[in-house]
Amino acid sequence: MSQHSTLLIIDDEPQIRKFLRISLASQGYRVLEAATGGEGLSQAALGRPDLIVLDLGLPDMDGQRVLKELRVWSEAPIIVLSVRASEAQKVQALDGGANDYVTKPFGIQEFLARVRALIRQNVTADTPEAAVCIGSLRIDRASRQITLDGAPVELTRKEYAVLWQLARFPGRLITQQQLLTDIWGPTHVEKSHYVRIVIGHLRAKLNDDPAAPRFIITEPGVGYRLREQ
Repeated sequence: MSQHSTLLIIDDEPQIRKFLRISLASQGYRVLEAATGGEGLSQAALGRPDLIVLDLGLPDMDGQRVLKELRVWSEAPIIVLSVRASEAQKVQALDGGANDYVTKPFGIQEFLARVRALIRQNVTADTPEAAVCIGSLRIDRASRQITLDGAPVELTRKEYAVLWQLARFPGRLITQQQLLTDIWGPTHVEKSHYVRIVIGHLRAKLNDDPAAPRFIITEPGVGYRLREQ
């Protein structure tokens, strides 16, 4: 799959672009580069990349604005890459349409894993899986049955809804606001404790230790992701 995927890196630091270009090219990806937001928008339109890596600290325009403009017409997955590590910046980027957020400095193996996950999700987005398996956990969409180590797990409707929302795209970060909007409705976006309570119940039923999670990973103050197989 990677041999046919084109990635666009929008970052003003030459050393970061070089590092990512070498790392991505070694995995078979075709790499496009841009050093400014304006150049990045042009490259995105002309090169039609399968995934975009976007730095927020660009010299000509704020990366959040670039993200907003990209999302007007592009559905390509976007990984925000930034030294800005505040929860507010992460939430703004994810709510603005980013698919993931990686803080500099970062480990290249984890970064490559996130790239692979997003490209896989984009290819299969129109063909939802009937069942998702994460280790010994199986989530069957058709029957709404959950099994762990072959034994059934009884979930409430809200618990199942949250788990399936995470399971649709394993590895992808889902914000608390997304979960609240999709499952409880737009009038409940401020009630983040609803999500925390359901996640707590899910962890208890899945024997998932939050300190060493097998399944549900917390991104503090931002949201959750289901660990990939």
